Amino acid sequence: MSSNYTVVYDANVLYPAPLRSFLMYLALSGEFRARWSNLIHEEWIRNLLVQRPDLKREKLERVRDLMNQHVPGSVVAGFESLVDSIHLPDPNDRHVVAAAIQTRAEAIVTFNLKDFPDSALEQYCLTAIHPDEFISSLFELNAGAVIEAARRHRLSLKHPSFSSADYLDLLQRQKLPKTFGILQPYTLMI
Repeated sequence: MSSNYTVVYDANVLYPAPLRSFLMYLALSGEFRARWSNLIHEEWIRNLLVQRPDLKREKLERVRDLMNQHVPGSVVAGFESLVDSIHLPDPNDRHVVAAAIQTRAEAIVTFNLKDFPDSALEQYCLTAIHPDEFISSLFELNAGAVIEAARRHRLSLKHPSFSSADYLDLLQRQKLPKTFGILQPYTLMI
């Protein structure tokens, strides 16, 4: 990966707040370019409101706006005409691939690897990657950037605040066991 390496975050990795925040801190590292679309935003916000009716749409839209503001050029537009030509197991995921094509991304960071099979993505020079694999690969290329993003993320958590060990447990609960394992030796730095 390099600062030109581009990924599109799927809605399912933006849905859980702790993972979304960590991915944002990683995006701010400058080691890669993170992208998403307004349709991806709408998908994670809509699904979160279904599961958490206690949350207010306005608050989630503020999170969306802050994401867009802090990662310049992150919002992909102009991909809509590509959607109908894309074939995936779940047609509702075509907009993610279309956004990735439009922004010339190399990968889609998603939990739903089966919904983005290699056979459907290879023609677009795209791959789907689990967030745990993505973070682990980033760590192999620049451990310091991942450790610093984790430290900054942990320090941003106030209600409640987390010890370094508790923070690593939080990452493990986000379905990031490999990330937990590679960061554990650096607990004191986080």
